[in-house]
Amino acid sequence: MIPESFIQELLNRVDVIDVIDKSVPLKKAGSNYVACCPFHQEKSPSFTVSPSKQFYHCFGCGAHGSALSFLIEYQGMSFVDAVEDLAKSVGLTVPQDTQKISPEVKEKNLALGEALQIASQYYQSALKKSERAIEYLKKRGLTGQIAKTFQLGYAPEGWQNLESVFKKYDDEALNIAGLVLKNDQGKRYDRFRDRIMFPIHNMKGEIIGFGGRVINPEDTPKYYNSPETPLFQKSQELYGLFAARRSIREKGCVLVVEGYMDVVGLAQFGVMNSVATLGTATSAFHIKKLMRQTDTIIFCFDGDNPGKAAAWRAMMNALPSLNDKVVLKFLFLPEEHDPDSFIRAHSKEAFESMMQDAMPLSQYLVQHLTEKNHLATQEDKVKFLNEAEPILKEITAPKLSLLLRKRFAELLHLNDKEIDQLLHVAQPQVQNNKTNIKTKGKLPSSVKRKFILLLILKPQLAITEDLDLAQSDSFEDDLLKKVLGFALNQPESKPSSILHGLKAQVDSVIMDLVHEELTHFDDQIHFESEIEGARMTLLEQGKASKTKAHFSALKDKPLSSLTEEEKAHLKTLTQRPKTPPKT
Repeated sequence: MIPESFIQELLNRVDVIDVIDKSVPLKKAGSNYVACCPFHQEKSPSFTVSPSKQFYHCFGCGAHGSALSFLIEYQGMSFVDAVEDLAKSVGLTVPQDTQKISPEVKEKNLALGEALQIASQYYQSALKKSERAIEYLKKRGLTGQIAKTFQLGYAPEGWQNLESVFKKYDDEALNIAGLVLKNDQGKRYDRFRDRIMFPIHNMKGEIIGFGGRVINPEDTPKYYNSPETPLFQKSQELYGLFAARRSIREKGCVLVVEGYMDVVGLAQFGVMNSVATLGTATSAFHIKKLMRQTDTIIFCFDGDNPGKAAAWRAMMNALPSLNDKVVLKFLFLPEEHDPDSFIRAHSKEAFESMMQDAMPLSQYLVQHLTEKNHLATQEDKVKFLNEAEPILKEITAPKLSLLLRKRFAELLHLNDKEIDQLLHVAQPQVQNNKTNIKTKGKLPSSVKRKFILLLILKPQLAITEDLDLAQSDSFEDDLLKKVLGFALNQPESKPSSILHGLKAQVDSVIMDLVHEELTHFDDQIHFESEIEGARMTLLEQGKASKTKAHFSALKDKPLSSLTEEEKAHLKTLTQRPKTPPKT
């Protein structure tokens, strides 16, 4: 794991304006910067980036975070990739002893990536020179522009074309990268020959492998992917995700299809938010990767039996990874069509209409379980329950699980207690060890809340004595202790760094509200006087609270058990202040 201290240092060094402006052009607006939100569609800017607070916030959809979270949420990078990207931009090195990849392995991987990039440039150049390959793409309805967008290429006929591309054709990197094969006699030859080449990119836009499709229909196999390499694991990658990430954000959903030709064909008609698995079933890793991009995932399959079987496998693999924010849908095309052929035959509008009407998970699940079971007899109902039980066991989303139970109970004419007894499946519970609070949309208004926000913005003004202001078990005192932990240990931290640290310790609902409050907070105030004023008020409130507690404790004791000192103190506390005589 990367040390939290390194993340804090990193966020204190990077500038969120520079990071976001590379992807989303920002305009100065007062002391902040604004843009149309990259996380949802809008016509007027509601996306605000604060240079002083070092975070972004959208008043439209509520998206917020630091430079690090922007790379993860918008660019779709993994946490480690995002950290490495930011570290590189400010000249920091991620601590070597925490990295799983040694410098030697990293160097080899760089060589593999370079070889794949050179090969891709060669394939693209070869495509421009091959009338046969160009004619094939034209027959498939693909233009030169879409070929350029997806960096399509052509691997010519012949056994050793890459020998003229690489200085060392016998370089082991070409073999490991999956570009060159070796026969039993040790002779090398090109893996891809006479195929349209589809480069596969990771979430940083780097080429990690290829998919090759035959031009001659008599050649086999029809599709041929790069082998597993240190850079490329088929079960973890999705074709087209890098190119689709912005459209996925704008449309609010992703379409998962079965082949890369479907992705390119749909893009030709303007459907840019599709991705494809690479000859493997949709895995839990795929689902988690897509969940970083959107909350709505639509699986598109052919309506034949293999398509239905693939849909069921995709659903079962997805269930353990789901949470209650994610919506899974299923779209089945007529048996004679795949996505590419359907959109050409019927239009983009017709295809998007089918996407809109895609079947939600709950409906698909019930339809599948009752397709050959009409629940006409008690035995039919037992069969239904036997098939439903292992499915429910895979669902970890509490609300979805509960509502499916209720739906099953309705179908079987059972009450909630009966369905629970028959299914023997524990209801998933939300596990949360973070600070929690019941809220109706805003933090409780108080001096302490203001004090907390002030310290997040100006941690260098915190003092050790401030810990005395957080003595209760209340949510506010718990949050204040956590903020002081960062402020006293790292007084030069930026707000974004403190917020990132709090994210792992504080409930997400509270963090959303803190972000909202900080966005509206006036950072042009005189912080020293504001913090000192809040501190004095809290000290007075603390004294009054202690006095009240002490009085209550003395009052509850039997008078005979009090010491003379306690009796005198109790008398002082119960005396009313004298009022001046009327004149």
